[in-house]
Order: sequence, then C-alpha cells, then structure tokens
Amino acid sequence: MVARVKQFWPWLGNIVEAVSTVAHGMWVTASVWLRTYRPERKAFTELFEYPELPVPVAARYRGFHRFDLTTCIACDQCAKACPVDCIYIGKDRVEGGKGFKVTGFTIDYSKCMFCALCVEPCPVDCIFMGATHDLSCYTRDGCLVDFSRLPLDVAWGRATLNPTAVHQSKQVTQPVHGGPNQPA
Repeated sequence: MVARVKQFWPWLGNIVEAVSTVAHGMWVTASVWLRTYRPERKAFTELFEYPELPVPVAARYRGFHRFDLTTCIACDQCAKACPVDCIYIGKDRVEGGKGFKVTGFTIDYSKCMFCALCVEPCPVDCIFMGATHDLSCYTRDGCLVDFSRLPLDVAWGRATLNPTAVHQSKQVTQPVHGGPNQPA
C-alpha cells in the first residue's frame, strides 16, 4: 500500500510510512511491556528509600575511608602504599617527646581508586574502608576530604563520612594568614 501511494504522491507516502513505522514500534514495545509487567516490582527509591536510609551494601564493600585521628602516628605508610598518591599527611614533631602530631590528613577522592592498599600497611589500624558509597558534590574541591578538619565523630571513626560534614569542614571562619592587607 505504501509503495502504491508513493508512486502518485511521494510526500504522502513518506508520511504514511513514518506513521506506520512508529505505530509498529509502539505495538512491539507495548506487547513486551504487558508480557513482562509485574505489579509487585517497585522502583529503586521505593525499595531502599535512598536519601533517608542508607542503601545496603555487601560486607566486603570498599567505600569511602574511615579514619581514626586519635590513633594515627603519622608514619606515612598509607601514603607510601597508595599507587595514585592521593593521600596527603601533614605532621609536626611533638615537642618534648618523640613521634609526630597529625596536622592534616587529606584524601583526594578524585584520584582514589578504592583499592584498599592503604589499609594493609597501617601499623595501628587507624584507616580502613567504610561502607559509605555516596559523597556527591558539585565541585572538585568537594572531593578533597581533610579528616583533621571534620567533626570529631567523623574524624575519630565513630561516624561515616557524609557530604554535609565535608562541606562544613571546608568553610574557613578566620583568615588563614595575617597578610599585609588584613587587619591584625
């Protein structure tokens, strides 16, 4: 029928062919949907209630790190073991004693490949892989997490890493340095 219409009116034949092709495609889609439709199946957000409740993860899931700031001895073993150099440790020598004090422990999650190679060499087990799977942010600056500036529950490994705590740790309330143009 389409070929006959195209002989006399090519433009009308193209319209008829387009409409019949779309109708056939919709018929195939509807028939497959009706055969596979199950009313008991729910959407992802109905099953897990994701923003409010955490998504269940496997026991050996390697999510964002958890770090216990109180037990870290700043030995740099985790930073040396990292194959992509995403761990930066700031430390000062302890006055009147031996060892180091941690002044900064930053992980760049834009580089991290979650291989867990930093966990094994730690002699005091202060860094380990957590179960957090979401640390969404709008800028690359949000991928840099300084565990020494986080709230105590997160920095001491008692709570999981969350985007709100990371965002609040980036806000500097006072100027970092007293430069020549800043009041004393």
